[in-house]
Amino acid sequence: MADTALTAIAVRDRAEELESPSRRALRRLIKRKGAVAGLIVIAIFIALALFAPVIAPYDPIATSWTLVRKPPSALHWFGTDDLGRDVLARVIYGTRASLLAGAISVGIALAVGVPLGLVSGYRGGFIDALISRMTDAMLACPSLILAIAFAAFLGPSLGNAMIAIGITATPIFVRLTRAQTMNVKVEDYVEAARAIGNPRWRIALFHILPNILPALLVQATLSIATAIIAEAALSFLGLGQQPPAPSWGSMLNAAQRFLTNAPWMAIWPGLAIFLVVLSFNLVGDGLRDALDPRAR
Repeated sequence: MADTALTAIAVRDRAEELESPSRRALRRLIKRKGAVAGLIVIAIFIALALFAPVIAPYDPIATSWTLVRKPPSALHWFGTDDLGRDVLARVIYGTRASLLAGAISVGIALAVGVPLGLVSGYRGGFIDALISRMTDAMLACPSLILAIAFAAFLGPSLGNAMIAIGITATPIFVRLTRAQTMNVKVEDYVEAARAIGNPRWRIALFHILPNILPALLVQATLSIATAIIAEAALSFLGLGQQPPAPSWGSMLNAAQRFLTNAPWMAIWPGLAIFLVVLSFNLVGDGLRDALDPRAR
């Protein structure tokens, strides 16, 4: 029996070694229930954002003075707000602003931070010192305060809020890319690529970057959650999505005056923010474990 068990373990380990890295990571990710639950919730919110005109029961900006602050009912499942607008429709349409802000702002941070981190970590010297000092200066300021300052300077709008959040998230990717590059550039396969005459740009793009993508993917997933919170905060302060366009942050801003009389105005957008942010964090933790090459 012991020999059979050892043989089965050896066969399983051999099969895992022959399995492609992407399939192995996917199999590990599926085994993590929290990450799978997070993926399901994210997929639901993405579907709500894509098919909002079909799913939403009412026009999110249509007002009605006869329906002001009505509690949840069969006609309005989430109730109505201070202008008689359907809260469910506004939550559904607000999903678009939050997910768009999270994806685009992190895309901006990746587009700017990854090249700077690659150059800094691979070249070193004066360029590394200059980029590192600029990154440290930005990281010295709280990210939300810095985002508020940039958004106020650029002007209140969803597009400017995404730019501001992307700029404040850039130093994180610069530091991560730089650290990963410095670890990878001394590996044997990078030295071999350099020895056969590959130019620096080719080594950085084709030998270093693919091997640091897992860490960047995990950080990007976690940063989307942070960006969604930042967008909600900016909209709450009037620096993000502008009324009457729906946004979870602006809905919370309107609800703060009616927490006693109409608590449903704050419960549903707050719950939506909580679920999306929690889901992205669960997926990020699952990806970190699944993509760890030391995990078996």
